[in-house]
Amino acid sequence: QVQLVESGGGLVQAGGSLRLSCAASGITFSINVVAWYRQIPEKQRELIAYISRSGSTGYADPVKGRFTISRDNAKNTVYLQMNSLKPEDTAVYYCNTPTSLVSWGQGTQVTVSS
Repeated sequence: QVQLVESGGGLVQAGGSLRLSCAASGITFSINVVAWYRQIPEKQRELIAYISRSGSTGYADPVKGRFTISRDNAKNTVYLQMNSLKPEDTAVYYCNTPTSLVSWGQGTQVTVSS
């Protein structure tokens, strides 16, 4: 059974930083594309960053240059380092494997105050 557990969210002032973690069981991140998504109420979940099997990364324009996705194969965990946070980054953040989605985790709330 696949389980994704996101953590690391919280309340931070604009300009601050947070590092999110996504730990997995039942699936091996190193052989999958893994992505971070975020969702605000009444909006669709959007993919904001991904990391491929080879380690190449990609970012949505709103987060490019501020967020960094990385992976620790030994811990089977993917991270999202978020710097220069803005109020519009406020959302619930999730991880998943976009080429073959698995059950969503509970997400982690990020709130950025102005």
